[in-house]
Order: sequence, then C-alpha cells, then structure tokens
Amino acid sequence: MMLIAVAVGFVMAAAAPMIERRAGRAAGWLLAAVPAALAAWFAYAAGTVAPGEAVVERYEWAPAIGISLAFRADGLSLLLALLVSAIGALVLVYGGGYLAHHPQLGRFYALTLAFMASMLGLVLAENLFLLYVFWEFTTISSYLLIGFDHDRPEARKAATQALVATFLGGLGLLAGAVLLQQIAGTVEITALRAQAGAIRAHPHYGWAVGLVLAAAFTKSAQFPFHFWLPNAMEAPTPVSAYLHSATMVKAGVFLLARMNPILGGTPEWSAPVATVGAITMVLGAWLALFKTDLKQILAYTTVSVLGVLTFLIGMNTKLAFEAMMGFLVSHALYKGALFLAAGSVQHEAGSRDLNELGGLARAMPATAAAAAIAAASMAGLPPTFGFIAKELFYEAAGIESAGGNSLYGGVAVFAGALLFTSAATVALRPFFGGRQCAPRQAHEAPAAMWIPAALLAAGGLLFGLLPGALAPMVGSAALAGRPGDVVPLTLHLFHGWTPVLGLSAISVAAGAALYAMRDTLATRRPRVGRWGPARLYDLAMETLHTLAGEHTRTIQSGRLRYYLLTTVVALLALVGATLARTGAWPRRAEYTGLHLHEAALVVVILMSTMAAVRSDSRLAAVASLGVVGLGVALIFALIGAPDVAITLIAAETLTVILLLLVLYHLPTFSDLSLPRERFRDAVVALSIGAVMGALVLVAPAAREAAAISRFFIEASYPQAHGRNVVNVILTDFRSFDTLGEITVLAVAGGGVYALLRLRPDKRERE
Repeated sequence: MMLIAVAVGFVMAAAAPMIERRAGRAAGWLLAAVPAALAAWFAYAAGTVAPGEAVVERYEWAPAIGISLAFRADGLSLLLALLVSAIGALVLVYGGGYLAHHPQLGRFYALTLAFMASMLGLVLAENLFLLYVFWEFTTISSYLLIGFDHDRPEARKAATQALVATFLGGLGLLAGAVLLQQIAGTVEITALRAQAGAIRAHPHYGWAVGLVLAAAFTKSAQFPFHFWLPNAMEAPTPVSAYLHSATMVKAGVFLLARMNPILGGTPEWSAPVATVGAITMVLGAWLALFKTDLKQILAYTTVSVLGVLTFLIGMNTKLAFEAMMGFLVSHALYKGALFLAAGSVQHEAGSRDLNELGGLARAMPATAAAAAIAAASMAGLPPTFGFIAKELFYEAAGIESAGGNSLYGGVAVFAGALLFTSAATVALRPFFGGRQCAPRQAHEAPAAMWIPAALLAAGGLLFGLLPGALAPMVGSAALAGRPGDVVPLTLHLFHGWTPVLGLSAISVAAGAALYAMRDTLATRRPRVGRWGPARLYDLAMETLHTLAGEHTRTIQSGRLRYYLLTTVVALLALVGATLARTGAWPRRAEYTGLHLHEAALVVVILMSTMAAVRSDSRLAAVASLGVVGLGVALIFALIGAPDVAITLIAAETLTVILLLLVLYHLPTFSDLSLPRERFRDAVVALSIGAVMGALVLVAPAAREAAAISRFFIEASYPQAHGRNVVNVILTDFRSFDTLGEITVLAVAGGGVYALLRLRPDKRERE
C-alpha cells in the first residue's frame, strides 16, 4: 500500500495538466481528492501500528545485488505522511483560486503533486539509498516550484540558491549512506538500528555523523544555511505554504529524528545538533522583528521553529522528542494557515508590505479570523494547540534538561517571546491596524482561498481543545525517534499552576513588550555585514562564475582542430608515459605469414588514408575515410567476426551518407595553417599512431586474468536465450550500459526538439 500511495502521487502529477484543461476551475478540488484520500488512509494506519513498532513493506527489484524497494510505516513516518498529504490537499484547492486564469496552472498542479509524492517516498523509505533518491526528487521539484515564475530574475536566483544549498547537503546524505553501508554492511534502517552500538564505536562514526548533519542542516535551513529559506519566498504563496512551512523544510528534521536511534546518544551528535538548533531558533526569530513583508516575517519565524525542532532533538530526552513532535504538528497547522492568509491579502489588496496594509478585517473577515486563530497558536496562547506545544517545549528545555538548565530555559523563553511578537505583528497590523493604503481596494478572497486557511487554523484550535485526540500519534512519533519505554503520552490544555505556566506568562509579557517597541527596534535594524552567510554564498557564486569564464576563455578557442589536438596530445602523453614507465614496449611480434588478399587490403587502407589526408575536397576526404572503414570491416570478416563486420559496414555507410549530405554545400579546403603547424600535426598524428599500434601489440601479453569470451559463448543461450553472442552482450550482459546510452540519446533528442519548438516567431525576430 505504501508503494501505491507514492506511485499514485506521481501518476496524478502526470495527469494533472490534462485534468486542469478539461475540468477548469474544479480541477483543484478534483485533484485534492487524491491526497485527501491518502491522508485518510495514513490516519487509519497510524491507529493500527502499535507505538514502538514498525511495518516494513518490501518489493524485490534486483535481489542478486541486494537492491529492493523497502518502505517503513511507524509513528514518525505516518505522522509526516499525514501532514504532507492533508496539507497538500488544501494547497491544491488554494492554488486553484490563487492562480486562477494563470496559463501555467496545470504545471503548478503537476509539480505540487510530484513534490507531494517525493515527500511521501522520503518519509516512508526504509532504505537509505531510496530515501536519498526521494530526497533529491524533493530538491528538483522544489527548485521548479520556487522558480515557478521563471520570467522574473529574482525567482530564478532564489530557486538556484535553494537548489545549490540543498543539493550539496544531498551529496552529504549519499556519502553518509555509503559510509554506513561500509560500516554496517546494510542501508536498511531496521538493520542499522540493530547495529547502532557497533556503528557508534566505529572509527568512522564521526564522519558519518558529520555527513548526515550536513544534509539535515542544509535542508532545514539551519545556521549558517538559513539564508536560502527567506529568499525562497519569491515562490507563489501556495508553494511557500506547502514547501516552507509544513513539508520540505521538515525533511531535514525528519532525517535527524530518523537517524537519532542509529547515530544519537553521543556528544558528537547531541552537541552540534543542540547548539546549531539553539542559534537558529534565536537568530530566525530575531531577524523576523525587522521585516515588514508578511512572507518574510513568516519565513524567518519558520527558520526559528526549525531551530526549535533541531534543538529538541539534540536534547535527546523522551519529553524533548514529545515536545518536538507536538511543536512540529502545531507549526504545520498555524504556519500553513498564516501563509495562506498572507497570500489572500496580497491577492486581494495587492501588497504584502505592513506599511501599506491596515484595517482589512472588515473587508476580509474570514481571512482575518483564520489569521487571528493561527497567530494565537503561533504565539502560544490558550486554548490553541500551539499553547500545549509551547508548554512541552518549556518543560523539556527549562525544567527537565540537566536538572533545570537555566541557559536552555532562558534561550527557550527568549525565542518564545520573539515568536509572540511576530505572531502579534502578522495578526494585528494588516487586519486591525490603521487605515489601508494598499494598491487595491480589498475584499474577501474566493472560497477556494479562505476555506483552506480556515481549516488549518481550526485544526490548531480543535486540537487545543481536544489534545487527547492527537496525543497517541504524537507519542508514537516521539517513540520512533527516541526508542524507550512505551509510556502513553497524555496532553492537557491546563496542567495546573506550574513553573512551566510561569515561563509561558513571562514569554507572553516579554513578547508584548517587544511588540510595543517594534517600531523603535525597526529603526535600528542590524546589519549582518560583508561576511554574513548570504554574502559568502554570493561571493562563492561570483568566484565560480569568474573562474568558469576564465577557464572557458582559456581552453574554448572555438576551433575544432585545437580541441582534437589537445585530446590527442593528452592521450599520447598518458598512454606513452605509462608504456615507457612500465617498460611494456613490444619487443618482437610473431609473424604468421601474410596472404596476397590481406596485403592488398592493407595497401588499400593505407592509400585511402593518404588520399584523405592529401585531398583538397571534403567529399573526396569523406569517401576515402569510408573506404578505410570498409577495409577495417573486411578485416573483421576475414578473422571470423562477420556480425561485427556487418555492423561496422552499416555504420560506415550511414556515416558517409550523412557527412556527404551535410558537407555537400561547403567550399573546398583552404590552407589556413602554416607549414610548421602542419608539420606539428603530422608528428602528433604519427606519434599517436605508433603508440596505439604498440598498445595493440602489448595488450594481449598484458592480460592477467582469463579471457571472458568463453563465458559469453557458453552463457549466451542458457542464461539470455540468444544465439548471437554480440547482441546478447549488448542487450543483456551490459544492458545497463546500453540503457544509459539510449537514455543519453533520448535526452539529447528531447533537447533538440525543445530547441526547435522554441524558435522565435516572426515578430520576435524583427
């Protein structure tokens, strides 16, 4: 069923443009039915999988080499899968309203569904290599979604920045998976959990930790990689709501939680995770204070919450993981609602700038109500689920950690106060502030836009009033990230007059004070300086472009003769130096006699070669080279390889015909080179000929292993059911190589076709 859930997403992505063309405005609602059904199934499955247990679904793909499609359903993966599919359904509906009449709406549906399927594959993967494949699928699909408005340079730049940052982290994940396979002999998560002790004791454990953390930190925008997430707000609002609040940025947090039972529990893991998380949660919330763009404020607070989640994983206690899972759910609900509300404001008022917005509650009552409820959850106010998650966070960080670590508690309360300030800003300024001076007179957004925001906000309120409905799923997810005793999690809206409630009150009071001083603080906006992470990224890209330009100007002369000369000289140096170093030059060739027809064939090949070299006509040169190729084909026929000879004759004939068709209208050769240059070329040509001839003579004597030709002859029919050995080698024994060649040709053909289709029309040419 898990494979079907992932496959259905990709199938619907392929069908989405056609459905959009036929269904029109109803397409978003129709397409949303698929992730909604998946969400219902994941919710049901979450109730059937016992806490601490996992259901593994495996499909053998290439059992001879140990490759299988393996999926894992436990509390952690089912919780993330439920969020991905449920919020995906709402975003599809919202996108249909937000991008109504957009000429590329079908592309939006297709990319969103492809991203959803990739995220489902990522969170359900049991195999680290499979997880990596879906990890990169999310990278590619998010790149296309962030750059959806590709006509704008800002969108292209933001998409490229996100691609570079997350792709480099993906390479770290791949290297980490390979290293873990070398250490433990497997990449199956269940098997790796069973060998966790041996992995932690291995000398390369530190390298494995570093590679996995690099992948997680880049994907979840942890310091110093936090800069790419706010810049990704160039994407349309539905994309921001889906990718950067509820799903993709949570992939790095998911990876940390998934790998914690394998790599966690040591200072090498906990110290960097907790430290980086603490820095990120304070930095993101602090930078949000100085922004006036609604999406930028929400983006920086998302960075802060991702830091909170990472910080709690680094603490590695039972309560910390329960708080992390609760915070993850509450953030997905309220931040998704706030992003959708911000998109509605921009859609109807024409601006996201707080300096241009105010008093929208009367014109947009439904959107204002959804934003107010979601902001209350973000601020940690009762009776929302955000209040319960915040109390769990304060209890784990300020009360339980290290017997009540005052530093952890202080950092947590400070971050909570900053988040309260941003929540108050996005809820009050646009809807209840001063007189509106936006570019357009606002009115309520279409139902397809305010209903998804209202449902997400209502979810945060409902689970706050009935937290027991969510407690089993949160507890099961926490147990999957930190195995231990199966003690059911109990959640209550009010736990009594506890120290945690006091910390909550302090953060609310401090946040209110900061909100009152926000305008004053905004005038003293901090400057990161010339060496901030974003500036270092820009500097690195500028340096790369400069080096690439210099490299191109140096070696790309535009003349084919110099490219060929460089290639041949490099080959001559490498092969000749190796032959000279090993002393493997042929000393004596066994002469077995030369028949008259063989001597005549050699003479014809030599004469044709000289004719091609001396010819002043391209057509004559091509014809002479064709004679050389046919002569080589006859040699294969004479030595008992007729199938190779036939193939070579066909290839040579086709090549000659194509070249003649292309070169027919070109002028005759001209002497464009000096005599010394032609002498140099002759020396190089004779030298490479001598070296390759020597290599042919040396190769048979250098064979150290037994010839494999007998194996192919004996195995072709019994194993591959083919009597033509050459064909069997191409299609069966080296089928992956042939598949790669066909794929390259198909991609090249697709690129050529796309270029031909993109020819400018007459008006553009003029």
